[in-house]
Amino acid sequence: MTAENQKIVLGTRGSELARAQARLVEKAIQKVRPQAKIETKTIATQGDKASVVDPQAGRKGMFTAAIERVLLAGEVDVAVHSAKDLPSETSPEAEIAAVLSRAPMDDVLVSKQRGGLASLPYGATVATGSVRRKHQLLWKRADLKLIDLRGNVPTRLRKLSESEWDAIVLARAGLERLGLSPSRTEISFEGIQFFLDVLPCEIFLPAGGQGVIALQVRANDQGTKELVGLVNDRETLLCLQAEREFLRGLQGDCNCPVGVLAKIDKGKMKMRAQVFLGESAAPREAEVEGACDEGGKLAGELLRRITQE
Repeated sequence: MTAENQKIVLGTRGSELARAQARLVEKAIQKVRPQAKIETKTIATQGDKASVVDPQAGRKGMFTAAIERVLLAGEVDVAVHSAKDLPSETSPEAEIAAVLSRAPMDDVLVSKQRGGLASLPYGATVATGSVRRKHQLLWKRADLKLIDLRGNVPTRLRKLSESEWDAIVLARAGLERLGLSPSRTEISFEGIQFFLDVLPCEIFLPAGGQGVIALQVRANDQGTKELVGLVNDRETLLCLQAEREFLRGLQGDCNCPVGVLAKIDKGKMKMRAQVFLGESAAPREAEVEGACDEGGKLAGELLRRITQE
């Protein structure tokens, strides 16, 4: 079988969002290799099976470990992940060989009334599954009552519609990939009207990797590496590598209240981090800037500034 018409098996979770992301990967590959035969295999993960998650146990890997195992077993060629779900350290036998262009990385407040975060009534109930978002919300609105939230995007929207909650917080990228564009100020979901407010990145600094679809392959699979390399967005990959290096140094996973974001502009990389320590309402924050190909060095400097404050 020639490289042009090789068969590629993608591995993904079974959620609607995960399948939408796998379709984006399939479309990107078919654009550069129209003759490639692409199959998608759905894999049940621990996170999909778990009805209750211990927040102290951490959630990184719950949605990715099973897919990585299937990849290493040779049952799929490319594991398609939401990069923010990947632990900062993965198997040395696998690597993130490519990423698609980054989607918007903002968080979005989805509420039952207009006006966004500032207009929520005193003591309003907001649901989120992210420890980072909980700290950020309380930093700006200490009066809020926060509820833990699990499930895929449609499930979370359904829970909002069926509860007395005032709002939930979701990733903008997930909403957009499901066709629920936050470019509008409101959406209709199963006949219920919700109002959208994109939260400012200056306060709600996103999780490392948020908005990025990562393509993980076996480290020794040169042919697949070359193929996914054709769809790789270099700047997004450099930013992701820098963010993951910062998290690795900090040992920051999903249960750690940390935001980190790298951006490249005209060959320069800017990195910013925000870490909540203990019960402190305000985070430690720092920013660094340097050459775009020195992400590892910048991540180390950012970590030093954060931990030495």
